[in-house]
Amino acid sequence: MTDPVVPTTSGAVRGQVTPAGVVRFRGIPYAAAPEGELRFAEPVPAPPWEGIRDARRPGPTAPQRRHDVPGLDLTPLAGTGWRPGPEYLTVDVWTPQPGAASLPVLVFVHGGGFIGGTGSAAVHDGTAFARAGAVLVTVQYRLGIDGFLPLDGGTTNLGLRDQLAALHWVRENIAGFGGDPANVTLFGAASGAVSVACLLGSPLSPGLFHRAIVQSGHPDMVRDGVQARRLAKVVADELKVEATAEAFRKVSTEQLLDAQDAVLRPGGAPDLRDALGYDRGYGLSPFLPVIGDDVLPQHPGKAIKAGAGRDVDLIAGSCSEEMRFYLVPTGALEAVTDDQAVASLAVSHPDPAGVLYAYGLGSGRTAGEVLVEALTDLVFRDGVRALAENHTGRTFRYEFEWGSPLLEGRLGACHGLELPFVFDALDAVSGPRGLLGENPPRELAQDLNGAWHRFATTGAPGWAEYEGEETMFHAY
Repeated sequence: MTDPVVPTTSGAVRGQVTPAGVVRFRGIPYAAAPEGELRFAEPVPAPPWEGIRDARRPGPTAPQRRHDVPGLDLTPLAGTGWRPGPEYLTVDVWTPQPGAASLPVLVFVHGGGFIGGTGSAAVHDGTAFARAGAVLVTVQYRLGIDGFLPLDGGTTNLGLRDQLAALHWVRENIAGFGGDPANVTLFGAASGAVSVACLLGSPLSPGLFHRAIVQSGHPDMVRDGVQARRLAKVVADELKVEATAEAFRKVSTEQLLDAQDAVLRPGGAPDLRDALGYDRGYGLSPFLPVIGDDVLPQHPGKAIKAGAGRDVDLIAGSCSEEMRFYLVPTGALEAVTDDQAVASLAVSHPDPAGVLYAYGLGSGRTAGEVLVEALTDLVFRDGVRALAENHTGRTFRYEFEWGSPLLEGRLGACHGLELPFVFDALDAVSGPRGLLGENPPRELAQDLNGAWHRFATTGAPGWAEYEGEETMFHAY
């Protein structure tokens, strides 16, 4: 088969037939480059091009800095970092055959704490989905200051608006790649899952996707305008400019990344607790979606409880030991004391001691183990459970419980571990320093990838609808 050409609303693109026999297109713009007056502005459609655009190599990525984790090679999960270039609002597409018709479509939103990651990371390989008969689309969107910092005179929630623009592109173009625009499943992991949950509760989303999968995220990881403006002022002070879009447009991308690194350092961010005493990011990222605009006019969790997204089938789940990803590689699991555990939670929770003692602090368990269990619930599982219970449409829930053997098994079923299984891309993340270690279970990957494909095709992943903990699917 020769490398096929597909027309889009901006021009024709040439893809590549892979050794696996599927067709891959990379770096297709869904929106114009966010530069000049389009920085800190709503995305607009990609301008047309003449001739055939080569879409056989990865394109630029959103500006970001690598933040490596000791002892782990996360490149397959997070990507290689920033590949500079203005045209980074792009999608990658995998299809079994561009000439096919009405195939189910899955659109993936990557994670990375709203400050990093890329849709083109090795683990987000769409080969398994395409070989099963689906079209997979991965999305790149604005991150950090560019995507999630509200500025006077600018547009809010730009990262979410980019994702909406990508969904509009899918609706207008995916038929040319063999996909059915009336059967789109939006799914994401980590901050990508938070994005999906937010869009589920957004009034701008109806009709753009028909099913949703939320992997280790939920709609409670959002901020109101008070905390967001507080963060904007600290970033502006770091840059020595006003907190306006006009002023920020005059600052180089490298300077923005320097300022972003400054607020990411311990003690660099302002107090981001809300009126109830919670930092909804729990210190994992100061950059979160913001409530109070046309994308999120109200808290997305409240909107979902009131019926938003009722026509969208939903899978929601998390890993059973999420926080081991953050506490094991750094050595904090063994090193943290009781007092340090309480102090670390105090910056995000109004009753840190009460929470941790309820989880067994002071009863002989180590502070690190207590902190892992408590934060896994507070940051991930509690919000996922609430999302599943509040969604008024068809809902399925899972928990991923297979544990990585890496670092003498102490990583357990940590954050992000389900991703290579969902994509059935184990080889990308295996090996001596890979997150999965040696010889991960291929049957589990086939099962999980198959469940996601069945859900995208039929609306049923293969287990019972959620009616409480007893109906939750356990993946191990």
